[in-house]
Amino acid sequence: MPDTWVVVGLDNGGTSNNATVLDAAGSFLVDRLVETPSRVLEGPEVAVEALAAALTGILDVTGVDLAQVRAVGLDTPGPASATGVISSKGATNFPQPEWWGFDIRTALEERLGLPVVYNNDGNAAALYAHHAHFGADAARHSSISAIVGTGLGGGVIEAGKVVKGAAGMAGELGHVHIPMEGLLQDAQPLPGCNCGFSADAESVASLTGIANNLLPYWLTRFEDHPLSAEPLGKAAKLVRGYGEKDDPLALKIFEQQAIALGRLFTIAANFTDPSAYFVGGGVVETGPRFRQWFLDKVRENTVLREEQALAAEFALVPDLDMAGARGAAIAARDALPG
Repeated sequence: MPDTWVVVGLDNGGTSNNATVLDAAGSFLVDRLVETPSRVLEGPEVAVEALAAALTGILDVTGVDLAQVRAVGLDTPGPASATGVISSKGATNFPQPEWWGFDIRTALEERLGLPVVYNNDGNAAALYAHHAHFGADAARHSSISAIVGTGLGGGVIEAGKVVKGAAGMAGELGHVHIPMEGLLQDAQPLPGCNCGFSADAESVASLTGIANNLLPYWLTRFEDHPLSAEPLGKAAKLVRGYGEKDDPLALKIFEQQAIALGRLFTIAANFTDPSAYFVGGGVVETGPRFRQWFLDKVRENTVLREEQALAAEFALVPDLDMAGARGAAIAARDALPG
């Protein structure tokens, strides 16, 4: 058991809360997922109690006393404000009206009696990727992370800190418009995003983009493909497995996703010029050969100036299932006075 202070990271999701503990020496005291039910569908009051239970549970696992906890880091799926107010229009993981405009950070802080530092889940994972990659030099570098999941999340890190923006919506990389010429086939429809945009990065590089835009088109080009016999939502989730087996249809889809991320990073190179570009999400939670192929495709489609190419790195987000909680803990630690 540590003999000094700690911070706790809580990663809130649609079904589970994942928790971790970071000690004063900078070491994480758990090296695995420690999950408990998030109960978000039961409303804010129940969900806040579930987060409090997650904190108690991780302290039991690590043998840490509550008195040693100086702060708690919290992340949730967006959209939410920079201070943890859930969007007034709701969110995928917070569908009930009582969540709309709910200040989850303040509610948890009042419940715990401890300072709570908030980030959205993409920013938290991006912060962890940055610190895990650069270590003690994290404050000297900047990075961009794109995390491919149901949507396209991520974050912008500058000098080791999350760039949140005035309304907390900086780093919403999924909704950056990208050029489609050369990405889409001649007869391929312009992809639409659930946010109402067309031709943004998420409309291609996300599970939703596969289901709504990419797979329906490519099934017309591979008419006898086994996925044509599956419901579209299920088929979209199966594409990754086919990609690992070098299936031609799946590789076409993932190549388009990699091109989309490359074009997104090209845009980022011209406004933030980061030290590193990180890729994470289900698309890289695969075998080493496939995820390296995908990362190479992203790099190949990122257009950098010669000086940038020499200075920047491309890498995968590490420990992705724990990245949110760990990033939340790092944010809490960095917010401590002194």
